[in-house]
Amino acid sequence: MKLAKRVQDLPPYLFVGISKAIAKKKEQGIDVISFGIGDPDIPTPKKVLDRLKKASDVPAHHRYPESEGLPEFRKAVADFYKSRFGVDLDYNNEIINLIGAKEGIAHAPLCFIDPGDKALVPNPAYPVYEIGTMFAGGETVYVDLLEKNNFLIDFTSIDTKLAKEAKMLWINYPNNPTGAIAHLDFFNEAVEFCKEFDIALMHDACYTEVTYDDYVAPSLLQIPEAKDISIEFHSLSKTANMTGWRVGTAVGNPDLINALMRVKSNIDSGLSQAIQEMGIEALSLSKDWINANNEIYKKRRDKVVTTLKEIGLDANAPKATLYIWTRIPNGYTSASFTEKLLEEVNVVVTPGSGYGTAGEGYIRLSLTIPDEQIDEGLKRLSQFTLK
Repeated sequence: MKLAKRVQDLPPYLFVGISKAIAKKKEQGIDVISFGIGDPDIPTPKKVLDRLKKASDVPAHHRYPESEGLPEFRKAVADFYKSRFGVDLDYNNEIINLIGAKEGIAHAPLCFIDPGDKALVPNPAYPVYEIGTMFAGGETVYVDLLEKNNFLIDFTSIDTKLAKEAKMLWINYPNNPTGAIAHLDFFNEAVEFCKEFDIALMHDACYTEVTYDDYVAPSLLQIPEAKDISIEFHSLSKTANMTGWRVGTAVGNPDLINALMRVKSNIDSGLSQAIQEMGIEALSLSKDWINANNEIYKKRRDKVVTTLKEIGLDANAPKATLYIWTRIPNGYTSASFTEKLLEEVNVVVTPGSGYGTAGEGYIRLSLTIPDEQIDEGLKRLSQFTLK
């Protein structure tokens, strides 16, 4: 039986390989410390879990949900955007619930990409932007994120012919994997570029609430004309330590949101309404709670950066996200340096090349492991010597 070409061409998801490497070490009886996967170790807040327990007893929540999500959930998203970003959204037609942001990001190209169409995708980037384009039969055109540009897209570097052919553009700030941040002037430039070339602008904003050093991340939709052409994706996975609950949302232009809703309604049956109630509670978490949660990651960030510098890596402390993105020494590839760390000190990091060709020469370390494991991992790294 022959598999479809899209599956034959499909690379394994980045973290599958990391999980296999860890499993192999464990089979040998070796304890491995993994800075690989960005999955918060801090529990979901109790008040959010209590909301789920109560909501699970509601008989109406035992039935099929609606693809667009509960009106109460969408209203809570609108309230969040108004209080957090000063952005007005109509919860009736400018907001949709997602089964995690990843689901919506993967489905979005089906709304805009016909076979052969082009999507502009940053490089390095979250792999799902490219994979979603491939599933839709489209062609990914990479736009390199360069350290000299603070890992921001340089719109002047995009060939005009390609821009005229492109149907969508992905941006992601605060950025995974680089930890880069963007200000409103960048978002304004992105909107102007996409309006000029009639491109649908997709913003992955899943890390806006994970920030440090008094940095406050903006929303793309704070640009007045952004809603004409844009969808912004948000998630509670990192904001409220809810990766396993799969609560996300997409907001923006009502026609684009409706297109995504029509795709979703033909593919999935929506997110459990009891879990959506969790989302409603999480959207009302206080700023004090979010700050305290981020303070845990900030302390980890500072310890990791200090150790990386001590062993000779050029690490910088990001102002957002859960990741440290750092250059590796000359003489290594991202993969060979990652393998060296695993073999010599039993520490797992993610090779930058896993996020695209422009990620070659870097590694990514996640801050989402318990403090005692962080400390043990850093102790091991401190014993590593560059040769």
